[in-house]
Amino acid sequence: MNHFTNNSKKISFYKKKEKPPSSLDFFMHYGNYLQLRHVQDDMDENEFLTVLSHLYEKTLILEDPAQFNKVLYFYLVDSLAHIDYTAGVYAFNILSPKNIMSGEYLRWRIDEEKKGDRAKFPGFINWLKEHHPAKFAALPSLWQMIYDVEDPAGYRSFRIVLDPDSKALIPTGFFSAIIDEFFDKEFLKSLYEDASLAILFKTYIGQS
Repeated sequence: MNHFTNNSKKISFYKKKEKPPSSLDFFMHYGNYLQLRHVQDDMDENEFLTVLSHLYEKTLILEDPAQFNKVLYFYLVDSLAHIDYTAGVYAFNILSPKNIMSGEYLRWRIDEEKKGDRAKFPGFINWLKEHHPAKFAALPSLWQMIYDVEDPAGYRSFRIVLDPDSKALIPTGFFSAIIDEFFDKEFLKSLYEDASLAILFKTYIGQS
């Protein structure tokens, strides 16, 4: 329910048998309406603060990241950084300190992802799609969309862009869903060096 409206009765600026309001009265009332409308718009925009809160409440405290496959862990953190930056741009001014710092961090990661076996990760995802489709389908949705060469999704200026031809904001529900996928227990278990996804990555590296 919109707390700024009252559907039980119509509200007029003046009562019957009273003088109509002056122009000043009208603009004062109209100004109050615009102020309330602005508050409502801010509340809608700040739904992305809930997304950020959902991300920040997650934890790897029950896992041992030091035992994860190093490349898979790198791309796990990389994806979380892109989620954080994209939601942050929606929630705050793009030149806010938070977004400036996040952008600088992601800019540094561009060179880091080219080092060693990290550069082979996108190819690994497409190899899974061709040779292990069930495993590909079980991957976090963001990995499937970003690295599948047949999917139009990608990172644009560090932001997640699902459709390059669309200007619409990505729904907040999408962010909540992909965050949950990255912290799914079965997915995290697969990142350990002796686990399924890590073993498949080593197999791919050995063949490439």
